[in-house]
Amino acid sequence: MIREILKMGDPRLLKVARPVDDLADPALKTIIADLYETMHAANGVGLAAPQVGIDQRVMIFGFKSNPRYPEAEPVPVTTLINPWLENLTDETEEDWEGCLSVPGMRGLVPRSTHIRYGGTLEDGTHVEREAHGFHARVFQHEFDHLEGVLYPHRIRDLTRFGFIEALFPQSDLAALEKAPDASQPPLTTIGDAA
Repeated sequence: MIREILKMGDPRLLKVARPVDDLADPALKTIIADLYETMHAANGVGLAAPQVGIDQRVMIFGFKSNPRYPEAEPVPVTTLINPWLENLTDETEEDWEGCLSVPGMRGLVPRSTHIRYGGTLEDGTHVEREAHGFHARVFQHEFDHLEGVLYPHRIRDLTRFGFIEALFPQSDLAALEKAPDASQPPLTTIGDAA
């Protein structure tokens, strides 16, 4: 089921999400399926449970190719439950991000360039990976949602935050922001990175 995506200003997006206690709960499978359906309907590359009003530490991300990011390297399609994050360097890099919860806008966001992350997969196995580039950016963006942080909170220079049409007037990004279904509001997805 495609779920409504909460928008910036909704206080639920600012809460630290609760850990998942019961991996065998059938409702968890439904939540994960709904997250994927919602993400794909918006041509997204990631989505966290708090963005659809679910107070649990569940996030999904990844793609082989994405029309919004034709030059981005593929990111493994991953479901993570109770994920964790470790920065492996103090080096950061700024790049453009957007968000399903901040529709029609982009901002230049600093992120760690090299991370290690892990968590529990849907089948109960544990995974640990290192990531760079767009992969690292996508993970950090979704992980922030579990911590009650939206990308505008991380922007250092607010002159580099605005509406897509104003920031990128020659781009067709704004057209890609439209939801595929007229009953849904316009949606965006994370990053214009890489």
